[in-house]
Amino acid sequence: MAQSKSQSRVVTAVLMVLAVVATVAGMVVSSTQAEGTTSRSNLSIIAGAATGGGWDTTARAIQQVSRSENIVNNLQVVNIPGAGGLIALESLAQSVGNENRLLITGGGMIASSVIAQPGVSIADVTPIARMTEEYSVIAVPAGSEFATLEDFANAWVEDPSSVAVGGASIGNTDHLLASRSALALGIDVKSMKYIPFEGGGELLNAMLSNSVDVGVTGYKEIQDQVEAGSLRVLGISAPERQEGVDFPTLQEGGIDVVAANWRGVVAPPGLSEEEKSELVAILTEVNESEEWREIASRNGWQNTFLTGPELDQFFADELALAEDTVERLGL
Repeated sequence: MAQSKSQSRVVTAVLMVLAVVATVAGMVVSSTQAEGTTSRSNLSIIAGAATGGGWDTTARAIQQVSRSENIVNNLQVVNIPGAGGLIALESLAQSVGNENRLLITGGGMIASSVIAQPGVSIADVTPIARMTEEYSVIAVPAGSEFATLEDFANAWVEDPSSVAVGGASIGNTDHLLASRSALALGIDVKSMKYIPFEGGGELLNAMLSNSVDVGVTGYKEIQDQVEAGSLRVLGISAPERQEGVDFPTLQEGGIDVVAANWRGVVAPPGLSEEEKSELVAILTEVNESEEWREIASRNGWQNTFLTGPELDQFFADELALAEDTVERLGL
């Protein structure tokens, strides 16, 4: 699947859903709005991808802590996959003034929105908190001809179109890491054979069935298969080797790239300061719980919790960075 065709599908998908997404949004949240008027009573967290990926895992971790710590009476996770999270983002942006909805976001969603312009932007919603960040891995099926990161890099440089690289949708973190790695190796990203998937489960199945040669993803999403010997990790995007896993960094393998995948939470536009403060308080309580720290540790998440004016500036900086990255990559 050529990259240019994938990009066209993303933009086309976004344009096709804009006319109907308000209706979808109303269907998803109508029961929540009817049952409660405050975020402590009822809250839904949207994961803009299918089950099994990082957004979904983060949403369900927040749900678990909220329930066990009695932070929110009724918290539900809703999956709205499609277009690199943009269908979910558009759905949230349409829910003006709704304090009962949240969305998991990250750098990849911001980049996807830049690629798909004109359309919804991260600037159209309300930043609530940055929760975590983690590093990505480059992995292969157990029987792959690529024994090391150098093997993969050499084959990729020799014939970029012969290596099928799988990851999240165009513009998402996995795609950006693959693109930056290609650039670091002197590969024209337009010749890269990148195959996007809507969820971590779909990518995992593709790797296990050898439908892709290489996968770019979060380690925890494939840990069970790595430990079972079905997949092998070639390298990790961290600046140094990480405690608990013996993976070489991309830099050790000759790919001069360091990248972290952060995840945060946003709410609809049009909230009062009181409503926004309550949502910040909910996520602060989640972050401060012992259970959240245990979940973060198990998933290899770094705690980068941030709220308030500093978070607003972070989102503005991320949007500017995404615009620059998309321009440099020619996406």
